[in-house]
Amino acid sequence: MKKLMNSVDTILEESLAGFAAAHADVVTLDPSGKFVRRAALKPGKVALISGGGSGHEPLHAGFVGHGMLDAACPGQVFTSPTPDQMLEAAQAVDGGAGVLFIVKNYEGDVMNFDMAAEMLKDMAGIEVMQLITNDDIAVEDSLFTTGRRGVAGTLVVEKIVGAAAEQGMGLGDLLALGDRVNGQSKSFGVALTSCTVPAAGKPTFDLGPGDMEFGVGIHGEPGRRRASLASADEIGTEICEGIVKEFGDVRGKNALLFVNGFGGTPLMELYLMHNSARKIFERHGIRIARSLTGSYVTSLDMAGCSITLTLMDDEMMALWDAPVHAAGLRWGV
Repeated sequence: MKKLMNSVDTILEESLAGFAAAHADVVTLDPSGKFVRRAALKPGKVALISGGGSGHEPLHAGFVGHGMLDAACPGQVFTSPTPDQMLEAAQAVDGGAGVLFIVKNYEGDVMNFDMAAEMLKDMAGIEVMQLITNDDIAVEDSLFTTGRRGVAGTLVVEKIVGAAAEQGMGLGDLLALGDRVNGQSKSFGVALTSCTVPAAGKPTFDLGPGDMEFGVGIHGEPGRRRASLASADEIGTEICEGIVKEFGDVRGKNALLFVNGFGGTPLMELYLMHNSARKIFERHGIRIARSLTGSYVTSLDMAGCSITLTLMDDEMMALWDAPVHAAGLRWGV
């Protein structure tokens, strides 16, 4: 294993310190190291908090800032943050309008955010609601989930809901909006290599030089099938046709196409996949009205990508276009 690190035990602590120093105009790292929050909080708005295991950067800390999250709680690599992290983060960024937790559907994350929500209500009297993302269509149940996993579509939810919160939308309406965005988002990933967790020191799973894993999760969980490596167009066809089948009638719909890298894939290849996916979706009568391509919801050093399609109405499109200024995503500011 070759990693740029000093010690497995300090990799997260030192990475967070570097992240906060590099983006001090946008974020502040709590002295305890338990959470990252916006450098400039906005009183009177609903506070948005997300989090999860590290190794998916820039998700979630990279999406803390104007127009997105107010705080993010990083766990150890591929390990859920603890309830006390979420509790302290919520108390630090609560602006008096309530707190919305945005939680990827993994059992550890859901359980710990549930506990934090109960603690917030009982100890601090803060109104809190939870939004669960489950956009992965590859498998119904995985090693760490009951039901579908929350993957790259989580970014789309955080961006759109974050813009609405910035504009003053209330807690209940934000939850309803987030549920709508999540329901209109479908994702599917393919891995060309495994990832290597620093504490393990070896690849999470074995994948031969001529193989790929269809439907892999962002922690290296197995997908729906292993296959021989195929062309980009063949990979794109299987993924995109599966997404269209999930939606049903899509002709004439506006959509956001999000091609996400897992950390080990060059941008040249991601844009090639975007080109392939766009052509396939357009043959089904979908209008690709917005696009995002890059490595935003990663899996350490895994090679491969996921494709997310979000069907967009006018409100969602306007909120997607609204200004955002975070370390990992920024426009219009």
